[in-house]
Amino acid sequence: MATSTLSFSSPSPHRDSTSPRTPRPTPSPSRPRPPRHRRSPVAAGRSLRPGESLRAKANLLALISDQDRGLRTQRDPSKRAEIVAAIEALAVHGKDAVTTGSSLSGTWRMLWTTEKEQLFIIKNASLFGTEAGDVLQVIDVEKGLLNNVITFPPSGVFFVRSSIEAEPPQRINFRFTSAVLRGSDWEIPLPPFGQGWFESVYLDEDIRVAKDIRGDYLVVDRAPYFWKE
Repeated sequence: MATSTLSFSSPSPHRDSTSPRTPRPTPSPSRPRPPRHRRSPVAAGRSLRPGESLRAKANLLALISDQDRGLRTQRDPSKRAEIVAAIEALAVHGKDAVTTGSSLSGTWRMLWTTEKEQLFIIKNASLFGTEAGDVLQVIDVEKGLLNNVITFPPSGVFFVRSSIEAEPPQRINFRFTSAVLRGSDWEIPLPPFGQGWFESVYLDEDIRVAKDIRGDYLVVDRAPYFWKE
């Protein structure tokens, strides 16, 4: 540290100016100089070049744009690896952010995921004479509620209710409380079936990127509407 190198006595401020001064010793050239504390290049780059996060975001959205919400990615391991790398690159720009506050609340629409259960339902909805519409996460941080929703237009829906608890800076713990399969004039209640957590590793006014307890990834955008039961 800087104080460890200043071990030599300074002339007294009260010494007579006519008295001969004792020369200060010169530190040995071989003695290492104390390191200077500098900001890391990554941190400095984020603050000085905010455009990098926009480019990382645009790159991720471009990579997933033709992946049919993740169905095509299941058959292409190299594409999955490329998308995950893009997620990790974007997450660097969100690693110091708190993503468990009020900005997390809202209706989020799935753009891409690796979650096999959701992709299975999306892929096989036609077997039941329908097709999957929007897949949503509806979050209310203040009330501690989460609904995972799969819509089947025009009036079908399957949703799972959960209670949530924030664990800042980025983790949300959840516990499933009930599930419902609903049609236009009928409803089948289903029992709750699990708990876990997810972390929103990147969040802005447009999109959110999350990773969960099983290592699955989710990319969502803010839906242009609010879903409610």
